[in-house]
Amino acid sequence: MTVPDFKAAMDVMYWGTVYPSLAVLPQMQARGQGRIVNITSIGGKVSVPHLVPYSCAKFAAVAFSEGLRAELAADGIVVTTIVPGLMRTGSHLNAEAKGNQDGEWVRFALAASLPLISMDAEQAAREIVAATRRGEAERILSLPATLLARFHGLFPGTTANLLSLVNRWLLPTNVAPSSARGMEIQQRIQSRLFTWATTWGRSAARRFHEYPGPVHR
Repeated sequence: MTVPDFKAAMDVMYWGTVYPSLAVLPQMQARGQGRIVNITSIGGKVSVPHLVPYSCAKFAAVAFSEGLRAELAADGIVVTTIVPGLMRTGSHLNAEAKGNQDGEWVRFALAASLPLISMDAEQAAREIVAATRRGEAERILSLPATLLARFHGLFPGTTANLLSLVNRWLLPTNVAPSSARGMEIQQRIQSRLFTWATTWGRSAARRFHEYPGPVHR
């Protein structure tokens, strides 16, 4: 975790939300109506180990989106904050892992592939459209993300303590500052069980054009 990591995360995930939102406001305010939908993350509700720069950017994006809704309601503009949990999009093939590259990426690839943990992107899209039509203030996507956000809201100290145990006992120890892309790391993982367990993730990669990622048949 370095200062450039935080800067890169903020540039993409925070300012990447602020700039387009502010760009459309003058036209919406002029006509007295509009809808803005900001896609954030469960990482903007609960800060998890090994993803602190990511969570910082997502927390900022959530704060911006929630504050924008409060300020713009009088102008007839509805702002909806979408908070996805893990999404089954195949993006793990193009994600970069730092430190213990194999250990970090394998855990992410499994979590982003298994149906009970991750959410199908098409189902998420339907829920986003429904939330936008209804003008909801917030929609958390996936049951695991909803439970985590609710538990953290009720017991923030307990959540932080539990995550510290997860970091200590379940997450890999960082060994190097270099990073590698998922598709490169996958070539090093020689495990039929892992290949089977990430079948859904690779299928999603083909459906949602997560290239250049390896295509397995």
